Amino acid sequence: MITVCELEAAPRTLPGRPDRRPEHGVIRPRRLVERWGLDPDSLPGEEERHASWLELFFDLVFVLALAAVQSRLAEVVPDTGEILWTAGLFVIVYWAWVGQAFYDTRFDPDDLGHRLVVLAGMIGAGIMAIGAEDAPETRLLPVGYLVVRGTLLVLYLRVRGVGTTARRLTTVYLVGFGAGLLFWVASLAVPAHNRPLLWLIGLVVEVLTPWLGRRWLVQHPVHPSHLPERIGQFTIILLGISLTDLIDAVPTRPSPAAVVVALTGFLIPASIWWVYTTFVTVGLTTSRLSAGIGYATAHGVVGSALLLLGWCLGQAVREAGAGREHLPQMLRLLLAVSLASWMVGGLALQRIALGRVPALRIGIAAVGVGLLGAAALIPPPIVLVPLLALLMICYAAVASRLIVRVGEERVET
Repeated sequence: MITVCELEAAPRTLPGRPDRRPEHGVIRPRRLVERWGLDPDSLPGEEERHASWLELFFDLVFVLALAAVQSRLAEVVPDTGEILWTAGLFVIVYWAWVGQAFYDTRFDPDDLGHRLVVLAGMIGAGIMAIGAEDAPETRLLPVGYLVVRGTLLVLYLRVRGVGTTARRLTTVYLVGFGAGLLFWVASLAVPAHNRPLLWLIGLVVEVLTPWLGRRWLVQHPVHPSHLPERIGQFTIILLGISLTDLIDAVPTRPSPAAVVVALTGFLIPASIWWVYTTFVTVGLTTSRLSAGIGYATAHGVVGSALLLLGWCLGQAVREAGAGREHLPQMLRLLLAVSLASWMVGGLALQRIALGRVPALRIGIAAVGVGLLGAAALIPPPIVLVPLLALLMICYAAVASRLIVRVGEERVET
């Protein structure tokens, strides 16, 4: 005779549907359904996955947040303080987004509870977008961040009982991110000039969390195709912002110089897109992804470079449209730094993907960085931007070919 306890302990699956319990431990369906309203059958399996409609909708709010961060840079050439502020705000926005991406790539139970919590997090991202331009004077930025990160912790609580490895993973995030949030909460009670320090401490605590807890995170690895796709979509968003900067900078009746600078400026993000998509589509990202921490960190450097690049290209078009024959020295320097940072970030991504970077690729990047520095000495925008475009096209042609060759060698071995 079967007892009631034995019935409750038996795994439950819907008729005609396979048991989709993850391999990372034993699911407790009754406990999950009763305590957190989570249907275990809604958890994704190990099959090929792509971004969900909810994830794409989630990205739209962060487009607004990134645009608000970039607006911190004035129409004139910014000083060092404004540049640092913009870089810091980008890290905050990127870290808020990537936290959700790591959760989705491991769990993403597309049920009612998940959708409602994520929509609440989107409201927090919108509050961040509103408060980014006036931070730290306004409290909207920390309030929005608390909402985004708080909803993420709620999502981790929902999946805590999925299995043994999930329980360890959620413990890492709940403890580390929870500790970091305390500094964000404390920032609400201090004067405006003291808030950035508390934000920085809280952010450092959160960034160190996955590194310190890596031994437990690798036991429940990220999805090898889903996470690169999600971070790649974020990178495409940043390239889209660069194109928006170019279009918005073109005056209603553009001069020939402004047209030349805008058209050749388009070739720069196009070259970046060519190299990046080659790297992703060849499949190098899946070989050593593991917990995905290094991969996401390197993309933070790449992303900040792309955000700065878009603003610089827009400013170059405005300067050419205004009839100015010389770009300010700081603007030329920022153009070179943004492109050089992207090249170095590309090397870091290949190092993470393969564990090594061929000496030829390093040499080509070193030559590219040197040529960028030399090009930054040329003041006229109608000369500088086309020259940078030519340099980037050449770099894209060579680097993408090397990436394809590495991919072919990897397949052979």
